Amino acid sequence: MAREHDLDLVEVAPNAKPPVCKIMDFGKFKYEEQKKLQAARKKQSVVQIKEVKVRPKTDEHDFQTKLRHARRFLEAGDRCKVTVFFRGREIVHKDRGLMILQRMVDSVSDLARVEQQPRSEGRTMSLLLSPLTKKQ
Repeated sequence: MAREHDLDLVEVAPNAKPPVCKIMDFGKFKYEEQKKLQAARKKQSVVQIKEVKVRPKTDEHDFQTKLRHARRFLEAGDRCKVTVFFRGREIVHKDRGLMILQRMVDSVSDLARVEQQPRSEGRTMSLLLSPLTKKQ
């Protein structure tokens, strides 16, 4: 009977006691599963982490430009990593890096919250900001 209708005996739940099998068109079943996966992938949103790099000696105008970039990233719904990188003897003045990061956090407090507190890794100090509203 199964050959007359081009149906297959498919094991649906092999771990069940006893294993569950169905008589169905296996090709159609695989096609529908593929379409479901494709639809699920289409609906998911990809969260990106954008990065803004500054230095301890970054001047006011350059800081404002970097701040605008960070605000644009957060308004778009992306997370933003703010990195202060030190060169040469600048590493001695980690307090300046912390001040810049704190100033950035204060400036975007209406759009974002701090997801990861400032932490120092080698010659860089960074923090992660995430938007208050989710990306659609």
